[in-house]
Amino acid sequence: MNLKRVFGTILTVLGIIGLIYAAIGFVQNSEGYKMLIVFAILGIVFFITGIGLVKSTTDQAK
Repeated sequence: MNLKRVFGTILTVLGIIGLIYAAIGFVQNSEGYKMLIVFAILGIVFFITGIGLVKSTTDQAK
């Protein structure tokens, strides 16, 4: 089991959750715009980092 690939998958899922949470907040016109912007930015960062880790990690058959 490759730890980098697992960590990349976790980061990707967390990024997706953050982006969905921010999108739902924007659609519902929530009061805390600063908090939603922070969630959106963190979601984008986690998503891009996770995808990058998964793509850059190669499988090594043993």
